[in-house]
Amino acid sequence: MCGFVGFTNYINDNGDTLGKMMDRIRHRGPDSDGKYIDENVAMGFRRLSIIDLSDNGSQPLFNEDRSLVLTFNGEIYNYRELKEDLLKAGHSFYTKTDSEVLIHGYEEWGEELLQRLRGMFAFVIYDKAKRKLFGARDFFGIKPLYYAKMGNTFMWGSEIKAFLDHPEFKKEVNEDVLETYLTFQYSPTEDTFFKGVKKLPAAHCFTYENGILDVKRYWEIKFDADEKPTLEEWVNRISDTFNNSVEAHKIADVEVGSFLSSGVDSSYVAAAANVDKTFTVGFGEDERYNEIGYAKEFSKYIGKENTSEVIDPNEYWGNLPMIQYHMDEPLADPAAIALFFVCRLASKSVKVCLSGEGADEIFGGYTIYKEPTDVAIYNHIPRPIRRGIGAVCEKLPQKRGVNFLVRRSRNLDERFIGNAYMFSEKERKQLLKIKTNAPDAMQITKPFYDKVRDKDAPTQMQYLDLHLWMTGDILLKADKMSMAHSLEVRVPFLDRKVMDMAEGIPVRYRVNNENTKYAMRIAALKDCPPQTANKPKLGFPVPIRVWLKEDKYYNIVREKFESDISKHYFDTDMLIKLLDEHRDGKFDNSRKIWTVFSFLIWYDVYFNDKWEL
Repeated sequence: MCGFVGFTNYINDNGDTLGKMMDRIRHRGPDSDGKYIDENVAMGFRRLSIIDLSDNGSQPLFNEDRSLVLTFNGEIYNYRELKEDLLKAGHSFYTKTDSEVLIHGYEEWGEELLQRLRGMFAFVIYDKAKRKLFGARDFFGIKPLYYAKMGNTFMWGSEIKAFLDHPEFKKEVNEDVLETYLTFQYSPTEDTFFKGVKKLPAAHCFTYENGILDVKRYWEIKFDADEKPTLEEWVNRISDTFNNSVEAHKIADVEVGSFLSSGVDSSYVAAAANVDKTFTVGFGEDERYNEIGYAKEFSKYIGKENTSEVIDPNEYWGNLPMIQYHMDEPLADPAAIALFFVCRLASKSVKVCLSGEGADEIFGGYTIYKEPTDVAIYNHIPRPIRRGIGAVCEKLPQKRGVNFLVRRSRNLDERFIGNAYMFSEKERKQLLKIKTNAPDAMQITKPFYDKVRDKDAPTQMQYLDLHLWMTGDILLKADKMSMAHSLEVRVPFLDRKVMDMAEGIPVRYRVNNENTKYAMRIAALKDCPPQTANKPKLGFPVPIRVWLKEDKYYNIVREKFESDISKHYFDTDMLIKLLDEHRDGKFDNSRKIWTVFSFLIWYDVYFNDKWEL
């Protein structure tokens, strides 16, 4: 696990500039660094040593005749099998790393290499003879890869902040992304909050040659239910495939630990992995926000050591600027901050941790996936009547029953844009004082819905989340919060073989009236007690809604809402109203408040160099 950065177009201080860019991402790789510079490109690398701890494992790496140069971030779990094939093909290896199979594999198979990989990765290979760059990002977007074309320079890297020290880089807020962020709570498209900077989408690769960038998809998720196997057969397939993935994800020359919450996903990972150490954080004594008691009990059940820490609210709030800095872009998920602290805790003991991300999206774990079948009889009411009822209810105070009638008056692609829905199109237009050219939410989600129109509603929702929510929120925070502490996080649910298997699971074995992740939970019973395997979805609980009602934190947020930058972008009266309504208990506006607040913190860090609230 590492970080890299690079750029084309020779400048007088190539080496110094590259060094500064590398220093920006030192946290991704504090163990060593390396550079490759010629008249066409500059490539820099920071290493976190996981496999082949010797100096031979440092990058950039080269092929036999040094005509190809590689920088790589991630892990290739089937590198031993690939290495055997490449040795038979006549290639010579000078390291014991997984990285080296990429450069020889590209030499042997070209872009077809990507179809042979099992792992998480972002890498760039430079072909000296052709003056051509080839880069790729893994199947799910576990590892990040950003790029920008500014002036005559093409630059790329593991984090956007690495670009800040390049003389061609122009730091400007992308206001179109701000508007879409207000709805999604993260930036949902290829564009980022920095104008001109894009992120390579998951399962995409690019070439850059003669000043021309070509980006294309190399892999697709294709749900295709196989009704022939019985439930028992599917459970056995899940168990066998997942255990195989866990073993592959444990490959390392350093100790591997595991995160542990009270949910089935992390518990299943920890139990199946049989690692020695688990790590947990909580907030206060309230069991709704503190899973430490469960984690201790479960760790005893599997015979492992649990290390835990209670996070003080002052510490939580005091680290918010640093957290938004490491995130690169605003992210309004309160769980990201909790993840920051559990990564900090784990990094004191291990270099690698396993985590449970991806199980919900792949196996159908979110409660919202049950919505299309819950009270399905309501759908028998003619749509025009449901539309009329919904239109009336939209004007009423928003309560649970009213919200149900509003949502069920709409089509699936109108009411579901993913697991987060902050401000509606109307609300964000009212809130913003600036004019943008941002697409509406349905323009963003339509290309994904179009690919699965023939599938059932829960499958459509999973497909959307796999491409937007998981990459834009779940995996973004997992990478940035772990690497902030020089910790590698591996996610065995997000494995190519797991996905290939899961694509065939019928919807009734994913989401039904009895439970979500139905078949997976039964598989988990082989390693976990029933109370764990059947535990309802909780998420990463953080008491934001409680803190925002306390004077101290209410005042911190209010001051930020009344700042000059807030007045530039937002209707501050509307923000204060949201804040007061929440404090007074009229509505739970905590997530909307946090969405705007997170952006303002990020802006202060990156544009005002302000590191305290």
